[in-house]
Amino acid sequence: MHLLVTGGAGFIGSHLVDALLVRGDTVTVLDDCSTGSLRNLAEVSGHRRLTILHGSVCDEVLVDEACAKVDVVVHLAAAVGVQRILDKQVGSIVTNLRGTEVMLRAAQAHRSLPFLLASTSEIYGKQDRTPFREDDDSVFGASSLHRWSYACSKLMDEFLALAYHRERGLPVTIARFFNITGPRQSPAYGMVLPRFCAAAKRGDVLEVHGDGGQSRCFLHVRDAVTAILALLGCKAALGKVVNIGSAEEITMRALADRVVQTSSSSSAVRLIPYAQAFPQGGFEDMRRRVPDVTRLTTLTGWSQTLTLDATIRDCLATV
Repeated sequence: MHLLVTGGAGFIGSHLVDALLVRGDTVTVLDDCSTGSLRNLAEVSGHRRLTILHGSVCDEVLVDEACAKVDVVVHLAAAVGVQRILDKQVGSIVTNLRGTEVMLRAAQAHRSLPFLLASTSEIYGKQDRTPFREDDDSVFGASSLHRWSYACSKLMDEFLALAYHRERGLPVTIARFFNITGPRQSPAYGMVLPRFCAAAKRGDVLEVHGDGGQSRCFLHVRDAVTAILALLGCKAALGKVVNIGSAEEITMRALADRVVQTSSSSSAVRLIPYAQAFPQGGFEDMRRRVPDVTRLTTLTGWSQTLTLDATIRDCLATV
């Protein structure tokens, strides 16, 4: 197939591009490199089945031209990272809302291209019942807390994509990612595991926000890519939202300790109040974020293959 991967120079996108090329597909990448980097595609640069377009998903002409040549759209491009969301609120919201609208319209116009939309576990918001299932309610904080603008914009992306599916027959699948991490993920923008790994390798203090008791489930990017590939070939997933994540839950304090231990670092771990970590304000955290991946495994047979320890080791080796 010929696939268009938006955000293909980013963390998840570049790993997906690698896998698609290995599989024998032709790939067009569309990325403005605002958070991604062409360095992520250095190993495949010049590949005869790879075309890289530098530009925005909000550029209607460029998107239309790209969609005219492909068989499938994988829309990964979005604002990423809590820090970036708080620092660049307008740009983040516009990229998510406008970019997805432009992509969906172009995919519809060109033979109703199969469309996979990358979404986020942020959509569950402050929901306190875990594990999170795809049909659970979303619970957000006040609009004055800017952090929730990202979750709301991605939820609207989902609404719009599902509306295109129901009203216009666009074959849409939505993948909700839970804390995907691993090689090539930048420590910038608040990405926690590469930030911890980079600090441990330097011997710096690992800063844990809040009381460190908030928990997450980290999935190696290679396992996330196999899930994406499985969904791309799954007709039963059309019109559905599907969680992609790990069931291995860990608190942030325990994660920091695990990184220090795995790296044999002399680094200390220090708790930092949220007000100090995010002095611009507008931040509110979730206590737990645990996915239910029953739908993914039932539809595709996917299973996680890499443990958290393996993920930490890979991140330490490449950060």
